[in-house]
Amino acid sequence: MYLQVNGHNTYCYTAGKPIDAAKPTVVFIHGVLNDHSVWILQSRYMANHGWNVLAVDLPGHCRSEGEAPASVEEAAAFIAALLDAAGIQRAALVGHSWGSLIGVEAASMLKDRITHLVMVGTAYPMKVSPALIEASLNDPAAALKMINVFSRSTLSAPPSALGPGTWVYGASMALGRRVLASNRKVNVFHRGFKACDSYANGEQAIAAITCPVLFLLGSQDQMTHPKAAQLLIKTAKSSGKKVAVVSMAVGHHQMTEAPEETLAAIRDFLAT
Repeated sequence: MYLQVNGHNTYCYTAGKPIDAAKPTVVFIHGVLNDHSVWILQSRYMANHGWNVLAVDLPGHCRSEGEAPASVEEAAAFIAALLDAAGIQRAALVGHSWGSLIGVEAASMLKDRITHLVMVGTAYPMKVSPALIEASLNDPAAALKMINVFSRSTLSAPPSALGPGTWVYGASMALGRRVLASNRKVNVFHRGFKACDSYANGEQAIAAITCPVLFLLGSQDQMTHPKAAQLLIKTAKSSGKKVAVVSMAVGHHQMTEAPEETLAAIRDFLAT
């Protein structure tokens, strides 16, 4: 479905379900050079098991119009505007990588409007290699290959979220090329990496949220190593939040490497 957010058409995948004010809502937020489709199994399941689902394409990405966010804070303000446009008072947020930072910043802004926060493949600070930032600007094809190698625990992953016969690595490469080509005005690859690298409000944000938080981490994640999530986990616990941590023996793209396990962790946490 399309919503008018900040004067622009914004695409949200809802699994073909209308928004029902009587149901709880979950917003899925993708990472750099991704779109709503990375959540395909998780979003379909939740939409068919009692939830409103808004799996969004961030502004300037694929089907969504508007200026691509240049910072985590800009993207978080967009999430707040998205909820207003959809007429949703309260929602759970599920974010992957850059989307996890957007989620925690949005949750800190929206306070009690956010019921749950799930941070998948997160880190703070989420520093990006200078070589990778440079490549994303000047040689994005090479950078895309690098992140798809670094993001996976194996290049021969079994068919997963997209079904039998799917080449997971190849599908991710194709998605990255499609997202990059969807915006001819802005290099969303470089802009997203810069937003991750420059975000400096993570500790304050997670201390300010009022909802429980789940950290869903990959033990073989080379993009956001589990050790790099420990500052957020420690800060959340020390500020009295209800914190859950789930680790899986996969890389950075838990949603496609371990789709059913990722779904189960999200589903069970949202049920609390």
